[in-house]
Amino acid sequence: MQLEDYFNFLAPDDIRLKGTRIGIETILFDYLFRAKTPEEIAQTYTSLTLEQVYATILYYLHNKQAVDAYITDWLEWGDRMREEQCQNPNPVVERLRKLKAEKIAIEFLPLF
Repeated sequence: MQLEDYFNFLAPDDIRLKGTRIGIETILFDYLFRAKTPEEIAQTYTSLTLEQVYATILYYLHNKQAVDAYITDWLEWGDRMREEQCQNPNPVVERLRKLKAEKIAIEFLPLF
């Protein structure tokens, strides 16, 4: 079995573990940025095997430059999406925020 056989390469910015909807960025974020062990990652994502987690880490180590760029793009995309959501909030979210602010304001009204 080749290392690449563990993955579905759906697009240049979408690599997932075969048989799952989990992207390699999910595993690698936990491994690289949260310092989780492969065992902890496998316990968190129960649809993955420990072998798949190790395969993802090995794929990263063999393709470090390309995967670093992949993760950087993914992180930047996430930042852009969060900023866009802040600039253009969903009307339902805005309504919930308003209701929460009103509730807090009522709780702090003087009782006299």
